[in-house]
Amino acid sequence: MAVLSFPSLLLTTLSLCLSLCVSVSLCVSLSVSLSLSLRYGLFEKRLFLLEEAEGGFDQFTRSYRTFGVNRMADNRLVLREWAPAAEALFLTGDFNGWDNFSHPYEKKEFGKWELCLPPKHDNSPAIEHNTKLKVVVHTKKGERLYRISPWAKYAIQSEKQVIYDWVHWDPPQPYLHIHPRPKKPQSLRIYESHVGIASPDPKVASYTNFTTNVLPRIKDLGYNCIQLMAVMEHAYYASFGYQVTSFFAASSRYGTPEELKQLIDTAHSLDIVVLLDVVHSHASQNTEDGLNSFDGSDSCFFHSPPRGEHALWGSRLFNYSSWEVLRFLLSNLRWWMEEYRFDGFRFDGVTSMMYHHHGIGSMFSGDYSEYFGLQVDEDSLVYLMTANHVLHTLYPDCITIAEDVSGMPAVCRSVAEGGLGFDYRLAMAIPDKWIQILKELADEAWDMGNIVYTLTNRRYGENCIAYAESHDQSVVGDKSLAFWLMDKEMYTNMSSLIPMTPVIDRGIQLHKMIRLLTHALGGEEGYLNFMGNEFGHPEWLDFPRKGNNESYHYARRQYNLLDTDHLRYRQLYDFDRDMNRTEDKYGWLAAPPAFVSAKHEGDKVIVFERGNVLFLLNFHPTRSQTNYRVAVASPGKYTIKLDSDEVQYGGHGRLDHNTEFFTEPQPFNERENSMLVQRENSMLLRNTSERERELYAVT
Repeated sequence: MAVLSFPSLLLTTLSLCLSLCVSVSLCVSLSVSLSLSLRYGLFEKRLFLLEEAEGGFDQFTRSYRTFGVNRMADNRLVLREWAPAAEALFLTGDFNGWDNFSHPYEKKEFGKWELCLPPKHDNSPAIEHNTKLKVVVHTKKGERLYRISPWAKYAIQSEKQVIYDWVHWDPPQPYLHIHPRPKKPQSLRIYESHVGIASPDPKVASYTNFTTNVLPRIKDLGYNCIQLMAVMEHAYYASFGYQVTSFFAASSRYGTPEELKQLIDTAHSLDIVVLLDVVHSHASQNTEDGLNSFDGSDSCFFHSPPRGEHALWGSRLFNYSSWEVLRFLLSNLRWWMEEYRFDGFRFDGVTSMMYHHHGIGSMFSGDYSEYFGLQVDEDSLVYLMTANHVLHTLYPDCITIAEDVSGMPAVCRSVAEGGLGFDYRLAMAIPDKWIQILKELADEAWDMGNIVYTLTNRRYGENCIAYAESHDQSVVGDKSLAFWLMDKEMYTNMSSLIPMTPVIDRGIQLHKMIRLLTHALGGEEGYLNFMGNEFGHPEWLDFPRKGNNESYHYARRQYNLLDTDHLRYRQLYDFDRDMNRTEDKYGWLAAPPAFVSAKHEGDKVIVFERGNVLFLLNFHPTRSQTNYRVAVASPGKYTIKLDSDEVQYGGHGRLDHNTEFFTEPQPFNERENSMLVQRENSMLLRNTSERERELYAVT
């Protein structure tokens, strides 16, 4: 019998533990690999079936040409619907004096119904442009239901009515796009926008207003991408567009489809790409003007309850395994790309789609068991893979962004790798971190290491859109960064004609620093800003509803504040503009991840290099850093190029822009070279050696 000494016993135990860890790690790796392989197999099967049954996805995704109402070359109208549970279908409307029985659909196989209307005697279409229609559904229970076609291209809410009406949209002179789509930007700088609130006036703003008054501002600010929210028709304005009722209809509350096309075409002329905030994660529960119970059943496009209902959102959940649902959703993406010439999509609610629990009550610690297992909705994942495959095959420059809070691995890896195929994911932890800091910590307690960790904690090789705040942080119940920083003093002390109060001074400086740090360190190829927040828009966002007496007071963006030169909102606007323009010149968003050389807790200083640019940020609430040594990779002379302490940005003008900074061959913080910054405030320094380098220093 062998006797082990204590050291030998310890080594044996450690060896067993290491073996166990390796075994567990190997098991996890094999499990993940198997899951990805099985997922890809399901995707391949889906493509094979599309090829076999439909001749490929190209025609399949153009089903908006065969479903709904479509005019043929000879002016015949062909109407087709999918209503598998219906007993009979009829068409009624202005064209037949609202006769509920004169125009029956013919029943086809697989739950489809078809109606052909010959042209009138003068050869004009039987249904005139801009006239109202309804599908009359007779159920097996003997009910008669009035429905909007799921493929309706336009719907309006008549005065004093709650229910939306289906309007046949077939203008004699449709808008023709003039300008080609811009190329996909290397660095994506997104201006998140809502057309209806894009005006200082207390009303619903229009597509035309956005084209005329907002697009020039976006171009001036240096954003190269617009993400349009709440475009898909939604009956409830206060839902922020996330309770969609008509998936193929551009919201009529802002104007006509042709005016939206003009908006997008004008953006393209300015070299700005336009993304649609697409909602395929759920749909409104509305029946008369929505998809819900279209054929009288509790399913049709959705799973039957309870699986087909979202407990928190009060909405219906799609059945992604259904062939006709796949046709509907993929054709919906193709419709927006073809008819309106959008350049891509931000997919809303991806977390809800990917899991059977929809993320409800899940904290997502990062353990891989949370991402692979029976809780994952494989049908949904295969749909997302198929959608991305179709979009990127047909439109190579198409941009897709996933709104996922869970951190699901491979969301932004290619479909061929078993990933979902998105180009970007939103870095949703970053705005939460900033709000937490502003709510809970005094300036002296800010943790530089934790801030850097949050900004850089992302899956390698998966592009992230960083943002300090989006529309989520602006809605009622929360506050924008500017309002957290300056609160009620924004009403009285934002004039540059009076001295800055301590609150306004602190707020303006931190507003710039937070946004630049997020811009430069937090994103991988992308950054996002919600409209108005670039200039510290005051107050919050709240749509008209019963709880606020249907007021539009907070459902607007006060761009007029920028037109008053003595208000400090203009200073924040100018800094945001120059920050974007500088990124456009040096491209740090598209550069490899940053090298962070300092995150000093005592000095409250963060120093990092990215994209041949050196950034310095001094968050100390009371002390400027003088003769401060910073590490740099490349030697040379540096000069100031951007300075957040400039008076034009609401700073104090404490830096001499003629100052030159020279490196020394003195190793420091894991870099071969370093230099002394005489006063570390807010500046950008340019290296004038052979290899150009830039230095940003920000207080």
